[in-house]
Amino acid sequence: MKDLGIGLIGTGFMGKAHAIAYRTALSAFPDIPVPRLVMVADVTAEAAAKAAHQYGFETSTADWKQVIANPAVQVVSITTPNSFHKEMVLAALAAGKHVHCEKPLSPTLADSLEMVEAAEAKGVCTQVGFNYIKNPLLKMARDMVAAGELGVITGFRGIHAEDYMHDPQSPWTWRIDPSGGPGVVADLGSHIIGMARFLLGGIAEVNADIRTIISKRPVARGATEMKAVEVDDVARLLVQFERGCAGTIEANWVQTGRKMQLAFELTGEKGSLVFTQERLNELHFYKAGGDSRQMGFTKIEAGPQHEPYGGFCVAGGHQLGFNDLKTIEMAEFLGGIAKGKSAGPDFREAYEIQKVVEAALASSRQRSWIKV
Repeated sequence: MKDLGIGLIGTGFMGKAHAIAYRTALSAFPDIPVPRLVMVADVTAEAAAKAAHQYGFETSTADWKQVIANPAVQVVSITTPNSFHKEMVLAALAAGKHVHCEKPLSPTLADSLEMVEAAEAKGVCTQVGFNYIKNPLLKMARDMVAAGELGVITGFRGIHAEDYMHDPQSPWTWRIDPSGGPGVVADLGSHIIGMARFLLGGIAEVNADIRTIISKRPVARGATEMKAVEVDDVARLLVQFERGCAGTIEANWVQTGRKMQLAFELTGEKGSLVFTQERLNELHFYKAGGDSRQMGFTKIEAGPQHEPYGGFCVAGGHQLGFNDLKTIEMAEFLGGIAKGKSAGPDFREAYEIQKVVEAALASSRQRSWIKV
């Protein structure tokens, strides 16, 4: 199959994940176009050259615009801080490139809509980095809901909690720069909001309480000078789904002791599903109406019977990991490009998720329910 030239902008945590995913995608998905790692950009020539050597890119640059201008690059992955997304995305779209952008799409809803409309006008494929929903067990959970195996859905409790911002001495960084948009409600909240939409469909209305817990942080590690924090640390949402059920969603990056509590409990009249990213190869299913002596949750363990697990390992119980989910994401993106259709979540879905974030912020300010 025809090669697709890949350009990567940014080589931090997510940039590394993208590079690994592109390098390994073909081994698990032999029918996708061959990803050819053409050019990588970082803030310095030295960092870019190091990344090119480490990940196998043909060339490197300290100027991200060179990645977009390179005629051998058909696909651009953008993994920079949020405030840079819009300029880079619009430049890539103007050049006719297919674009993967990490979430959130942009700091503001208006900018996101501009990016969506630019992509749709160009007719290129887009994708946004909500890789957690690429878990085969989550796809199974969505299928179970759609097939009516849980009956009428009666409730949803979702949370994404981590502790990487819990230390008050952790310095002020780009992550809490308000020019990059809101805080945890966008950073982690977008993941659990997107997961809720993936499982149950649209969210119609929200009532939110959004708070800043740590009001000041050092300007640098070990510094005595402090800088005010203007973004949120904890967001708690009551939500009403378009399908009629209600639920709760929490995002928290100061939850001491939690590293990856991206989790939900989804209840229906016939049963319930429970999942946490802390044990991402397990889905727990409760089926109502059985023998009362044997009632309880059944553990469904990921295996080759849950596609595309088998592309990575032929044995059940050997488990997928974070980078495998990223590989599935990128493989679906490349496969979608070959078919001329975005595999999703595309820019439009990211915009819909951001609408919920913006409604939550408005709700917290007004202390009232807000329609999405």
